[in-house]
Amino acid sequence: MVDIITKYLLFGDTHCWMYSIEWQQRGLPHAHMLVWLQQKIQATDIDKVIRAELPDPHIDPLQFDIVKRRMIHGQYGNLNNISPCMSDGKCTKKYPRALIRETQTGEDGYTLYKRRRPGDVGFTTYINMQNREIEVDNR
Repeated sequence: MVDIITKYLLFGDTHCWMYSIEWQQRGLPHAHMLVWLQQKIQATDIDKVIRAELPDPHIDPLQFDIVKRRMIHGQYGNLNNISPCMSDGKCTKKYPRALIRETQTGEDGYTLYKRRRPGDVGFTTYINMQNREIEVDNR
């Protein structure tokens, strides 16, 4: 990933970078990366490599199935108040997220990713939570 960003200039010229690889409780690795770019990245460039939405099930059913099975944060809130992510009645991971039409970058560097509503090109799916079918969307 570092090579793609720095050698192939995915986001343009880089000034410097650093990263740390950690292991999750289930034994899966993940990386925290910090990359300083020569020019500020635009929100449209972020959308080319990061997606925070359900994929189109008609165009890419395999990716849709993977996201549906492995990447939906669930079983919290009213469905499961004792979930490890719950604190004072709220999800500490800030879910559900707000639905917005365009990716936005703030002055603080925090990105709000595009998450479109079902009537605005977004998709929904059903997942099984506590033996109930629950409809989820891009939030």
